[in-house]
Amino acid sequence: MTRHQALDLLHEYTLTEPLRKHALAVEAAMSAYARKFGEDEGLWSVVGLLHDFDYERFPSYPDHPTKGSEILKDRGVGEDVRRAIMSHVPDTGIPRDTLMAKALFACDELCGFIMAAAVIRPNKIADLEVSSVKKKLKDKAFARAVSREDITAGAADLGVPLDEHISYIIAAMRNRSAELGL
Repeated sequence: MTRHQALDLLHEYTLTEPLRKHALAVEAAMSAYARKFGEDEGLWSVVGLLHDFDYERFPSYPDHPTKGSEILKDRGVGEDVRRAIMSHVPDTGIPRDTLMAKALFACDELCGFIMAAAVIRPNKIADLEVSSVKKKLKDKAFARAVSREDITAGAADLGVPLDEHISYIIAAMRNRSAELGL
């Protein structure tokens, strides 16, 4: 599946702007990590775009991500993409046994958290620092739905120190700030 096809599918199933922007943020992070690790950037981009494409229609496990995986299979999307997407939801029990799956899990929650931290700042993401994100992570009332444990575990599983991971995702999102509304 091409990026264009993935965007069309995202827009078909995801009508709200915040969830579309989340998908674009995760795509930016996944693309950056694909370049860093010498992986297929187009493939990782598609995984980032589609990881939650079904969430508005099927917001609860097991429907999300299972029904989305079925839709992707019907559209000819490969097992590697579907498995990575399935594994980003811990309840599926599907192991994150590829670098792409580990990266998706590591990027998903953190992208949402960084988006929340950036949107309330006067300069948005332009001057967002790792220290500011870490301070917000300690505030349990801020973006309370975001799992701090998943953020920490994701970076560890990816083999990237948390500060470096936060910095890398900020930079990836900063490069796409106009598209993300930041």
